[in-house]
Amino acid sequence: MALIECKFYSDVLGLSTSMTVILPQQTTTQIGMSNVTKGELHPTLYLLHGLSDDDSIWLRRTSIERYVAQMGIAVVMPQVHRGFYTDMAEGGRYWTFISEELPALARSFFPLSPKREDTFVAGLSMGGYGAFKLGLRKPDTFAAAASLSGALDMVHHSLNWEDPTKKSPEYERIFGKHSIKDTPDDLLWLLKEADRAKGPKPLLYQCCGTEDFLYEDNQTFRKACAKTSLSLTYEEGPGEHEWGYWDTKIRDVLAWLPLEK
Repeated sequence: MALIECKFYSDVLGLSTSMTVILPQQTTTQIGMSNVTKGELHPTLYLLHGLSDDDSIWLRRTSIERYVAQMGIAVVMPQVHRGFYTDMAEGGRYWTFISEELPALARSFFPLSPKREDTFVAGLSMGGYGAFKLGLRKPDTFAAAASLSGALDMVHHSLNWEDPTKKSPEYERIFGKHSIKDTPDDLLWLLKEADRAKGPKPLLYQCCGTEDFLYEDNQTFRKACAKTSLSLTYEEGPGEHEWGYWDTKIRDVLAWLPLEK
């Protein structure tokens, strides 16, 4: 595998930012690793970080590079700070960045397949929200989306750890002062819109630990999705909001991806 720490300028954000990229590399003499490629243009997993992390975190906290070595897929891990994959009310246009500019730039820099059937997204916590948002709003781009311990009901979140009944200043900087219910930032509304829409629909994968503080969020999303025609693979079991759980579950996500043989 090739590991690239890519620094680049974003016109959408108006600043320099970064992404960490894993690229397949066919090898024959590497000890302890068996690497493969699937062709000149690689299937791609966009792997999203959580609220307190950055584009290096999946590489630092899991063995993602080793897990994908025999799959022949690229992994693109972008930096979005604390932007919740949203065009912020006061801040960066992280939705436009992640949904439009980043894929175009990544494909211009690296040999990544532009085909829908080769393009997937996954993320944890805040990144789970971002992954489902991308899958539901961009079904022509993403064939599958996976959420690990996702923050999936942001209509009822406050990001205020001391008083959850009040929206935090950070929440209002991200989403604004008005409710996001029944807007493109509301995943439950996006489920209904995706169900009604014509055209392709993404495959969805969802997991959450039963001891996770976002477990109720995940139950709400699961029940809402059950009322639609979308295909959802759901898994739960013992686990908290921590990297031991995510390191285990990302392997399940990789096994679930609908890769062409």
